[in-house]
This record gives sequence, structure tokens and C-alpha cells, in this order.
Amino acid sequence: MLLSSGLLTLLQPRPVAAQSSGGGTDPNALVLGQSLPLSGPSAQLGLDYRRGALAWFEAVNREGGIHGRKIQLISLDDKYEPPQTLINTRQLLNRNDLLALFGYVGTPTTKVALPLIEEASVPLVAPMTGASLFRQPDLRMVFNMRTSYRREIAAMVDELVRDAHHRIAIVYQDDAFGQDGLDGALAALSRHGLKPVVVTTVQRNSAQVGEALDDLIATNPNGIVLVSAYVSSAALSSALRNRGSRAQIMNVSFVGTQALQKAMPVGEANGIGVAQVVPFPWNRWIPVVADYQRCLRLSDKSSGFGFTSFEGYLAARMITEALERAGKNPSRQALVQALESIRDLDLGGFRLQMGRDDHDASDFVELTFLGSQSWEP
Repeated sequence: MLLSSGLLTLLQPRPVAAQSSGGGTDPNALVLGQSLPLSGPSAQLGLDYRRGALAWFEAVNREGGIHGRKIQLISLDDKYEPPQTLINTRQLLNRNDLLALFGYVGTPTTKVALPLIEEASVPLVAPMTGASLFRQPDLRMVFNMRTSYRREIAAMVDELVRDAHHRIAIVYQDDAFGQDGLDGALAALSRHGLKPVVVTTVQRNSAQVGEALDDLIATNPNGIVLVSAYVSSAALSSALRNRGSRAQIMNVSFVGTQALQKAMPVGEANGIGVAQVVPFPWNRWIPVVADYQRCLRLSDKSSGFGFTSFEGYLAARMITEALERAGKNPSRQALVQALESIRDLDLGGFRLQMGRDDHDASDFVELTFLGSQSWEP
């Protein structure tokens, strides 16, 4: 649950096809491609993100599409493994009808594809990563919807320090994602005049966390900044609780809130913090949340709401706004210019702001804390 707002619904992943949002090949479609985990240990991140995006694309297509053209999303499974992402990206870029890449999931996976993307001059819109390497001013083809991990981690550390947690450990996934989080955590601690009591690592897609557990038990921190996907985070958090640690654990948004809670025994997630980069997806008083819920119910009645699917929905809203602005027969360059023209766009409680020299649409961050039960809104 989120202590301020009720208990979280746990989502069940469902099988998906590699190609959807429009059925078979439509020569008039606006084709978007993505590589993301649809199977393997981190599958729920990709499944949820994609489900939210499809909910909006399907709603747009039901109304006739963009300038009479329907959106088609090609989704390829990479299992959150960079070598497969590279293969998938080459396959997508070889399509003559590909307009843009959209909604890649993960830092190490997106990183390996970045040189191909920039070389091909194909826009990559709303990757699910907050890493700094995708926020460099010389990257002309990357358009971020979510805020950075640096902002998330700064908020996490500020919260820990406010609550008198000064013995802070850093645990990071041993890849580009984790390294970016480590850099952000060290900078955030330094602003408070602090150094970590220990820095230790976990491996991507792995629940083998023994070394990190030993490091944490030996140093006994009272706060932990945890930068990993849900497989490692859940395993380590459960092991810490079983060893008697009462440290306040704080996760970045990429962990996947529902995925983390589902992966832990009932009750053990209680009190764990997670930074969020989108508003609370059960707050129907926010107009964009109400529309997200409506679209998701129409698209997939069997699953509940959640932060990751809401992020996918918002990302889909961003790219369809750009497609609308780019005209009936958009080129890739026209889409880039349309994205850069999005200035102070209010989707109904979530604002986007970009420009030629600013490809980061949002700086939204808030902190949530989990409870021990599930909640049906």
C-alpha cells in the first residue's frame, strides 16, 4: 500500500504478442518500435509499461487515429539484457516504415542501442530510464518524459536526513543503471556533508544478494539507498528484514512498485520507500489519472492500475501530441521538431515542457511508502 492513500493493487503479467496496437501490417500506420522486457525476471516492468501505452494508443485508434492514420506499436522482447536489445534495435531500424522508437525500458539496455539510434537519426521517445547519459545536450534524438535518477535520489536522501537517518548505505545494480544511481547518491550525500557507511552491489536479473547482505549487516546502516530492479531489491529487502535490520530502505522508481511488493512475502514490504516520477494513479481527482483509468479499463479489464502502466500511458500521450503537431505525413525530423515544440503542455494534472535545448519533459518526483496489503480502488 501507499500509507497516505490506501493499499496497492498487485498486477499480474499477461502474455503479449511481439506486434500489436493495430493488428496486422497497415501500410498507412504510424509505426513505433520498442525493445523492452516481456519475459524473464524483470518482465513485469516491460509488460506494465507497454500495457499503459497500448491503453492510450488503442483509445486514439478507436477515434480514427492521428490525422486519419492509426498508431502501430511493434514490441520486441529483450528480457532486460543488452545484447538482445542491440539485436532488436537493428531489426527495428531496418524497417522502412519505422517513424520512431518509443518506450525502451532500462539503462544498460537503452545504452547499447544509443549509438545506433543517434547514427540513424531516429527519435527515441520516453525511454523508461532516468540515467544522466540520456540527458546530455549533444543527444539530439532522445526525448525523456520522466525526470532523472539524480532528482529522485536527491529527494530520497533529503527524506532520510530529515528523519535523522545519517548512517546511509548505497546498494547499486552493477551496470550503467546502478553506476548512475551511485553517482547521484554520492552527490546527494555530499550535499549533506555525509559519506556512505558502505557501498555494495547486486547483479541485474538476480536474486543472489548474499555479498550485499553481508556488507549491510556488518555495517548496520539506518538508511539504505537501493538502486536496482525489483528482483534484487525484493530479495535483499526480505533478507535484511529476516536478519533483523530495521533500516529505512529507499528505492528509485525503476524498481517497479507493484512488482517489488508482489515479489516479497506479505508484510515484509511494509515501510519501504519508493520514489515516483508520475502522480498517484488511484487519485481520480486528477483529470489525467481519471482518463488513464478509463482507458485502461477499456483496454485490459483484468488488470489493476499502477505507477509503471501510468508512466507508459503518459509517455504515449506525449508522443501522440507530437504526432498530432507533426502533420498528416510526418517525417522523423518533423517529429523531432514537434517534440521540441511541446512547451508547458498540461495533460490534466501532469505538465510537460521541452524545447530545442531541453529534451527533459518533466521534473516530477514524490516519495511513497509501501504497506502490507493489497487494495482494490
